Amino acid sequence: MTSERERVRLQFHGLTDIGKLRDHNEDSFVVKPEAGLVVVCDGMGGHAGGEVAAGIAVDTITEFICNQQEGDWPFGRDEEQAEDSERLRNAALLANQRISERIEKEPALARMGTTMVSALVIPDGTSWVANIGDSRAYLWHEGILRQVTSDHSWVNEQVQRGVLSDAEAASHPLKNVITRALGARDVLPVDLIQESLRPGDCLLLCSDGLTGMVSNAEIAVILGNAGLTSEKMCQRLVAAANKAGGEDNITVVVLRVEAT
Repeated sequence: MTSERERVRLQFHGLTDIGKLRDHNEDSFVVKPEAGLVVVCDGMGGHAGGEVAAGIAVDTITEFICNQQEGDWPFGRDEEQAEDSERLRNAALLANQRISERIEKEPALARMGTTMVSALVIPDGTSWVANIGDSRAYLWHEGILRQVTSDHSWVNEQVQRGVLSDAEAASHPLKNVITRALGARDVLPVDLIQESLRPGDCLLLCSDGLTGMVSNAEIAVILGNAGLTSEKMCQRLVAAANKAGGEDNITVVVLRVEAT
């Protein structure tokens, strides 16, 4: 028995859309196949602050992951944790710091912030997912769609406590209130989850412009269609959200592991 795994073939694609009701897009994303990096951010705040915050977060995370120098750990390195996990954590915290610094320079942007979900995948399919806020990651594996991340939102906290049901949370007037976002002055806890991607799997990262419009069952049908490329999956997911009303900006990134 060997601990080594063969390299998997990965297919990446990302797509963002303004939706049907908004007049500008506050989402931002990046896909960097050469680094195994994908990021989705959903910005918030007046005076175009959401666009600014999401852009800073995506740019900062990408720059850090793609250009990190040996020994460069601005928020420390926990030697008991996997290196790639710590890279994502440091990148997220650095993004939080950069957004906070921008707010200090421009008080008009004081209300800005952004969610963040990111993934770092190495060639054997081992992946790390990081999230802050209510942008999500899903994994499609052997016919089952599973939400990888946990929403940092008021309604999800009530669901976890047994105060609200999932159905009640979905229609609650406070469903868009998040409890954690990049842009806070304090150092935030970053959720980090390890996954192992296998041939046929799909990893989806998305803003709530998708999940607020499209059910998990509908998402599963699209990701489960083995005849679709990652690009076609993204197009169908965005189309489904717009068909359902397109009430928010929609951003999706699909990482598909090609079958051997």
